[in-house]
Amino acid sequence: MEFHHVSVLLNETVASLQVRPDGVYVDCTAGAGGHSAAVLERLERGKLICIDQDPDAIAALNARFRGDARVTVVQSNFSRLQEILGALGLESVSGIFADLGVSSHQLDTAGRGFSFHADAPLDMRMSQSGQSAADLVNTLPQEALAQIIFRYGEERFARSIAKRIVEERSVKPIETTLELAEIIKTGIPAKARRTGGHPARRTFQALRIAVNGELDVLETTLNEMFDALEVGGRLSVITFHSLEDRIVKQKMQQWSKGCTCPPEFPVCVCGNTPRARVLKAVAPSEKEAEENPRARSARLRSAEKLRM
Repeated sequence: MEFHHVSVLLNETVASLQVRPDGVYVDCTAGAGGHSAAVLERLERGKLICIDQDPDAIAALNARFRGDARVTVVQSNFSRLQEILGALGLESVSGIFADLGVSSHQLDTAGRGFSFHADAPLDMRMSQSGQSAADLVNTLPQEALAQIIFRYGEERFARSIAKRIVEERSVKPIETTLELAEIIKTGIPAKARRTGGHPARRTFQALRIAVNGELDVLETTLNEMFDALEVGGRLSVITFHSLEDRIVKQKMQQWSKGCTCPPEFPVCVCGNTPRARVLKAVAPSEKEAEENPRARSARLRSAEKLRM
């Protein structure tokens, strides 16, 4: 299957980066290359580094940008950004951007196990390696499962869902997406199942985040992204749920914070000045949300580096 993804907030993301023709830009989650291609259109002597951990995405990126000397494609997780830039001999870059959502290709390829709408092996690994969702569901203690579902899915019925999972796996291993989705339904009261979308949505989100270590990677890597920017460079991040959006928002607020002296001090003695200027968050237009329902929850947050 061809790697396909509808780029969310495409024009807004490119505008937020203020692309310079001679700049160096990093797409940390390049996917099918939609955002990357839009940035590349604005480059002349500049460079573009496309990073993705999904082998399918890497194949698509290599095909799309084959022969373009301005583009370097790297198969890796963006948590290794500093290592990647170091290997390329780069101390700083002009802009960094990341789309944290699951790609359309990953959702629509049933065999990847991300979707609760099609039956497939319970996988959810973006890198197609390491521990799968089936491993977590069939081996974790009930309390650990409940914590994952509650923390990463913000699911209020996490304990009852985890209990049902453990009960069912004691009979036979849980192996497929639809099998798990049906079990999740039985852990949610009938009245609650009739509201708030598909009853498995939050649990599937939680398992995907846990399998791929998404929030841990984001928490530790945002500072590295910001540190890698040159003065005047910009970092733009697209989030799709409240947990990751909160992390990005709080990090950018920290960078933009100036004086930390107590309010009662008559003058500043700490000497702290903001390291960043935070731009206004951007949501999809009504037209984009209507044409691409997966974009509805997206938020674009950007910050400009003011000093090292």
